[in-house]
Parts: sequence; C-alpha cells; structure tokens
Amino acid sequence: MGGRKLALVALFCLVAAMLPSHTVTVAVMSVDLGSEWMKMAIVKPGVPMEIVLNKESRRKTPIAVCLKENERLFGDSALGVSVKNPKTVYRHLQSLLGKKHKNPQVALYQKRFPEHQLEEDAVRGTVYFKYSDEVQYTPEELLGMALNYSCGLAQDFAEQPIKDAVITVPAFFNQAERRAVLQAAQMAGLKVLQLINDNTAVALNYGVFRRKDIDSTAKNIMFYDMGAGSTTATIVSYQTVKNKESGTQPQLQIRGVGFDRGLGGFEMDLRLRDHLAKLFNEQKKSKKDVRENHRAMAKLLKEAQRLKTVLSANMEFMAQVEGLMDDIDFKSKVTRAEFEELCADLFERVPRPVQEALSVAEMKLDEIEQVILVGGATRVPKVQEERSWGRTSTQMRQRRWAPCTRPAALSKAFKVKPFIVRDAAIFPIQVEFTRETEEDGVKALKHNKRVLFQRMAPYPQRKVITFNRYNADFSFDINYGDLSFLSQEDISMFGSLNLTTVKLSGVGSSFQKHADAESKGIKAHFNMDDSGVLLLDRVESVFETIVEEKEEESTLTKLGNTISTLFGGGSSEPAPNVTEPVQDEEEVPPESGKDDKDEEGKDEAQKDEAAKEKQDDAEKSAGEERNQEKTEEEAGSKAEAKEESNGEKSATEAEKEAEKKAKPQKKSKISEDIAAELLVNDILDPTADDVTSSKKKLQDLTDRDLAKQEREKTLNSLEAFIFETQDKLYQDDYQLVVSEEEKEQMSAKLKEVSEWMDEDGYSATTKQLREKLSQLKSLCKDMFFRVEERRKWPERLAALESMLNTSSFFLRSAKLIPEDDQIFTEVELNMLEKVINETTTWKNETVAEQEKRSPKERPILLSKDIESKLALLDREVNYLLNKAKFAKPKAKAKAKNSTSSEKNSKANNTAEEKVIPPTEESADAKSETPEEPQPGEAPPTEESTPQSNSDSQSQPSEETTTAGPTEKPPPENHIDDEL
Repeated sequence: MGGRKLALVALFCLVAAMLPSHTVTVAVMSVDLGSEWMKMAIVKPGVPMEIVLNKESRRKTPIAVCLKENERLFGDSALGVSVKNPKTVYRHLQSLLGKKHKNPQVALYQKRFPEHQLEEDAVRGTVYFKYSDEVQYTPEELLGMALNYSCGLAQDFAEQPIKDAVITVPAFFNQAERRAVLQAAQMAGLKVLQLINDNTAVALNYGVFRRKDIDSTAKNIMFYDMGAGSTTATIVSYQTVKNKESGTQPQLQIRGVGFDRGLGGFEMDLRLRDHLAKLFNEQKKSKKDVRENHRAMAKLLKEAQRLKTVLSANMEFMAQVEGLMDDIDFKSKVTRAEFEELCADLFERVPRPVQEALSVAEMKLDEIEQVILVGGATRVPKVQEERSWGRTSTQMRQRRWAPCTRPAALSKAFKVKPFIVRDAAIFPIQVEFTRETEEDGVKALKHNKRVLFQRMAPYPQRKVITFNRYNADFSFDINYGDLSFLSQEDISMFGSLNLTTVKLSGVGSSFQKHADAESKGIKAHFNMDDSGVLLLDRVESVFETIVEEKEEESTLTKLGNTISTLFGGGSSEPAPNVTEPVQDEEEVPPESGKDDKDEEGKDEAQKDEAAKEKQDDAEKSAGEERNQEKTEEEAGSKAEAKEESNGEKSATEAEKEAEKKAKPQKKSKISEDIAAELLVNDILDPTADDVTSSKKKLQDLTDRDLAKQEREKTLNSLEAFIFETQDKLYQDDYQLVVSEEEKEQMSAKLKEVSEWMDEDGYSATTKQLREKLSQLKSLCKDMFFRVEERRKWPERLAALESMLNTSSFFLRSAKLIPEDDQIFTEVELNMLEKVINETTTWKNETVAEQEKRSPKERPILLSKDIESKLALLDREVNYLLNKAKFAKPKAKAKAKNSTSSEKNSKANNTAEEKVIPPTEESADAKSETPEEPQPGEAPPTEESTPQSNSDSQSQPSEETTTAGPTEKPPPENHIDDEL
C-alpha cells in the first residue's frame, strides 16, 4: 500500500494541471481496454491523476453488456445476469472487431458462446448479434455502449463532463481492427486523442516512474503481458536523447514485439469449464448432457474462473455449484496437476512470443536487463515455471496506470514533463502498381512494389511516394507487405491483406495545364498517425519551371520595400502555388532489382539531374563575386553611355538578348492537386447514415436508462415518504403538534396513495408519481414545520441566553474602566446596552406569548428570528472587541519640572498635533490622549510602538532630530512619531 501511495505521489509531481480561462471543461480520461476487463483513469485540474472506481468501488470493470427488454446492465451486474440468462449478455467483443463473418475468429467465438446468434452483414461482410427479428447489434455498437458506460463512471467521478479519451488496443491490431475501435468510440460520443498500444502504455508507465534512472546509455527491458485473450512480449529501449524543443528528455523505443493471439487466461478458463462439465456427466446424476444447457455451462464457467485463481495458490480445490442443472448440485475435487495437464499445449507456447521479440529486435537474451510480467494470467504458477529465458523478473501490478499519462500529455489544457515515445508498426505496408513497359518492341505490364512502412517502422511518420512514369489517370493499391513471419493460422485470422485501392483522376489535365513546365512526378503523401492508422493525406502533380531571378537589390532598397510593405504598400497579387518542401516527410525509394530498364533510365536521369543541380549550385556559389563585378561593370558602362549620348532612348535587340542571357535564373516548383477515390478492400467503414443510426440507437437506450433510473428514484421517494409519515403520526413529537382532524385527514390521504400504488403505482409514469409526492408533502408541510421548530428551540434559546449573559458581562466590565483609560465612547456603550435590552425584552415577551399558544398552532417563536438576534448581538460585541484589540495605551501627563529636552519634545508634539483634524474633545485633552484607532485597523508594528517617558528622557537628541520644528516631516513619519 505504501509503494502504491509513493507511486501516486510521484505521478502527481509529474503532471501539473493548468485550467485555461476559455475552457469550461478540460478533464480527460483514459481507458485501459482489455478483452475481459477495462480500467479508467481521469486527469482534471486539481486532480492530476486518479483511478476511477465503479459502482461496486472496484478499480476494474468487466466488459459485459446485458440487454433485456426494458433494461440494460453493465459490468458486474451484467455478469450476474449471465448465469441466469446468458443469451442477453455480450462479452469478449474485442475478438470480433474488424472481422468478416468467414473469419476463423468468428467461428471460434460462436463455439465458445453458442447461446448467441451471429449473422453476416450483407453490405460490409462483418457480423452482428441477432437478438430478435427487430433488434440487432454490431460488435462496435456493443463496445460503444461499454465505452459510454465507462465515460459515465468517469464523469461521475470527475464531477464534470468528459469527451476526450485515450484508449488502449493490442499491439497486433491491424488497420481494420483499429478503425473499428475508433468507430465504437465515435458511437459512444468520445473524441479519441490516441489509440495507444497496450504494450507501449505499459512501457511508458514503467519509464515514467523511473525517470531518474534513465540516462544516455540504452537499457533494454522486456515486458511479458499475458492477459485474458492474448499474450504479447515487447522489448523496449530506454535512454535520454536531445530534442531541439525541450532539450535532453527520456525516450522509449519499441525494438521488438512478439505475440500470440490465442494464448490467454480465458482459454484456460474454458478448458477448466469443459473439464468440470465432463466430471458432472461422469457422475451420471442426470440423463441430459450438461454441455447442451447454456445456463449450466455459464455457471460452470464462473466456477472455473474461481477455480483457476484458487489453484494458483493451492495444490487442490473442491469445485462446487449448487443447482447446476435440474436442481442437481455438483461437487468434485480438482488438482493443480490436472489443470496443468489440461493446458499443457498452452504452456508450451509461453516462450514463443519472447523468441519472436528477440528475433525482431536482433538481440540476444544477454542484452535484456530485466523481464517485467504483466497481466493476470502470468500469476499462474506453470506460466512462471515455463519461463525459459532465465532472467530476473518482476510482477507489475500497476498496469492500470499505464495509459494515464497520455491524456494529459495530448490535451492542450495540461502541461507535463516530456517523455518521448517511439512506437512501432508491427505489420509492413507497401504500395503496388502496374505500369506498361516496352522491351524490344514488345509491350508488357510490369508489376511494381514499393515498401511504404517496413516492419517495426516507428510512427507517427509521414511518407511520400513519387510516380514518375504516368501522365494520365491511373490507380495503385495499398496492401500489407511481407507477412511470412506469421503462421498460417495467424494469417487466416488476420483478415484481408489488401487495404485500399486508390484511383487518381485529373492527372492528364494537370499535364495539359502545365505543358511548358517539366514534370517531377505524381506525389502521394501518406501519414501514419498517433493511433497507428494509415491515412492518405493528398496526391499532387508537381512541375518545375524556370523563372528569371531579379537582380539583387541594395540594402536601402530592401529596407524601403520592407517599410512600404508594413504600411500597406505591398503588392496585392496572390502568391504563386509553389510547393514547399515538407521536412518531416520521407521520400520512399524504389526497390532495388525490381525495376525495368525504364526505371533504370529514370534513376540515371534523376541522378544526372541531381548532379546537375549540385553543379549549378556550386557554380552559383562560386560565381557570386563575378556576378557582383559584372553588375558593377554594367552600372559603370551605363553611366558612361549616359554621359556620351543623352539622346539614345533604347538599346538594340541584340543587346537586350544579351542582357536577358546574363540575368540569373532559378527553378520554381508548382503543384496541382489530384482527386483521389479510395476503395476499401479489407473492411468497409459504416456509412454516415449507419453511424448516425447507431448513435441514435445508443442515445435512445441511454435516455431510456436515465428515465428508468429517475422513475425508480421517484417511486422509492414516494414509498419512503408514505411509510415514514404514517409512522411519524404516532410519535409523541408529532402527536403534540397535530390536531385530530389534521391527523385523520393526513392518514386518509396517505392510505389513499398507498392503495393507489399497490394497484396502479408501479405502472404509473414519473410525472404521476411526482404529483402524488408533491400532494403529500404539501398536506404535511405544516406539521413538519411545527415539529422542526420545536426541536430547534432549546438549542437556539440556550445560545441566545449565553450570548446575552456574555454581552452583559462585557458591558459591565467596559463601564468599570477608568475615564483616563477608557477606549470606548459613550455612544458605543449605549448602543450595546440598547441591543441587549431590546433582545432581552423580545426574548421574554416572545417566549411568554409562545407558551400561551397551543402547540397545534403556527409558532410565533421562530428559529430564524432567534438566529437574527444572535447575529446582531455578535456583531456589536465583536466591533468593540476588535477596537479593544487594536487600542493604544494613553500617554500620561508630563511633570512641571521637566528638562529642556522634554519641553522641546512637548513643543514638537504640539506642533505635530496641529496636523491632525481636531475632534469633539478639547485640544488639551487631545494632546495628552492619542487618537483612538477604529475597529478593523491593522495592529501597530514594532516600528510604530510609542516610546515611554523614560525613553524620551534618555534620548532627547534623537527625538529632536526626527520631529524638529524646522523641517516638516511627511505624514507617515508624523503619525509614527505621534503613536
């Protein structure tokens, strides 16, 4: 517990939350989205990082959605229903995202959950759950419901709306699966700041808490994450790097990743479930096969999950389920050896992701400093025994913190310490296109491939591919690259290997428009964003033209042009469409050995052109002096020609051509946007109408849930009011203040509403329930008021009596102060005495009048009146107390036989006193008595403390110097001296 608190404090120190004035809500959330559980965290001003607790006060929430006819449940409540009615509960939705109906993963899901009916979408080819003929739900919609529920929990915890989120996904998710998660978040109304790989999130969490241990020497750490649905091994390098923007900062880089999609704790649970079902059938307590009963299998699955947890710490355990099927109880002993035998083939697959990660990173086992175990399935003893890599390992149980730092870092409303993250794309992506070639007079089609993103390429990253051999409309394909590192089973579950076909239009027209310019090819700009999703930003046709370069202007001319531009004298002509070089974009070179002769000729031409450009640049840089000398010579010759012949108005045509040739030239690039039509080949995205329909479906369910909750709340309030009021009518406090007539009237009304509830109340609307509750409260309002007032009287009257006694004692003490030392004026003391007398009179008269009245009547002694009298007394006494607190002691009268220095001091004081406006008292009294401070003034400091007579006598020279009559001091010094 102490380590967790230290980690929390360290993370608080990491993030500094700043609330901008223009933003109403700046809270962001993160969702650690697993295959079986999800964890939420929030970041908001004042709360840098906090794990969200669900309604059961737990940190993790099951990803389960229960859809009944008029009810929707989530989390643990949904899992509770799965035992009774498994058909209405949907879970483990992650394995169905971005999958077509023919995918083996869909068949495996159907085998695991036979109670659900999966159908194929006729348009997209994906799957959906058929609940009835009228109601169907896609996996994205169900996941959107779970994300919406997580957002609701986060908003209740943060006490403000939240729309921005960071969501974790498995590192092996392909493009279709990542887009499916984004679609689910869109349906939930969330703005996804980033989809972060779960292994990267774990690595970031590890690095954030060990920031001080990271230096310029690279440290390689392996994270082995075995969750409920899959296993991932990741090799991460930590070191500090220099950044232009933020200086030296820590960085993590993903070096190698190995994974197994089917190796996880849920597969172990299913095997235990099937084993328990086999044991029950062998007991032959029922003629039916328990495996055909969905409800019984759901009970066995719940028991198997508990059994796996217990067997991690015990060698054997007694599994038991009450009323498994046909009111038959099940009980059987299961040992850890039996469990390990059931999952023997799974345990053999444990080290494979590690070997794959080492192979991808091109590392040896000795280069790994530490192995960190993550995920619930790593707690199985056999999994830890199967670790053949033999390194020191640590169980990391704070994965829930993993994605917490990203929302604050990505949101503009917070400022965090930089931590550079270089994630890696596991699957390579390439561009394929076909071009017509001619060899020995024979035309043929050549198929070309260009690798766009290699395996383990870092992202986010931008790439540019140039097509140099096209001058008409064409198309190219974006596909996955070499996936030979995947097994045949993984490739079958991977889905389509073809991503998108891009059809370009407008290429020919761009060449016709810029026929005089030299073509530099068709450039396609790609972007792999922070979420690992590949996007085609734009396609453009680039041309190069030669323009005359203007002569270099003098410094004074440049300064004059700048000033004229600042004051609106610049040119109003639009700037030409010149392509600026993109610094962060990388040009994709063609693959070696795969291009034909035309490509070789093109490459040579490009090399020649590049060499020529370098030569031109060298000549230009080397000939700057000659150009300057030539300019000076031309200027001199023009001056001489002007002196010799003033009548000449123009030069000959030959001279003009020579001048044009002498002028320097430069190259300018012009870009023309090309229209691109994208044809998705893997999984079609839902149309805008489909997304709108899904959003409306989810919103209608949310509104129904909220209306149901409001109705239940109102119904409970009405029931509670009826029962409590009926009981109160027979209590002594209430019988004292209510008459028999009122009692009978209220009893009759309460009985009437209670009977109405028994007959029609549970089917009544929320509006009807509110009306009934309002009628009852209005009828019983006077009774509750009288009882409440009588309960407040003793405490309020005792406080008033105590205040009166205290005030009277204070007043008597103030009047006993000698006249020479009196700090209160007569008006102030009279005012306090008046308030005390009036309050005492009011109290005595009101209490006497109240005693004469019947308890069943409305009281005239009200608690709010007593509180106002208390406040008035308190104000008057505090005023005098504050005045006494800051009062200064009065100066004593001077002796007649005082020294000359004392006379000088008295003269100085008299002169100073004339500066202060006179009061009602006489001037002589004022010279002896200092001015009384007003309440609320600041207390005197040591510098302004009045000196005693002995001090004045012992230091006459200093007093004369500071307050001499010859120099008039400033008002501040004068007041200090007087005090």
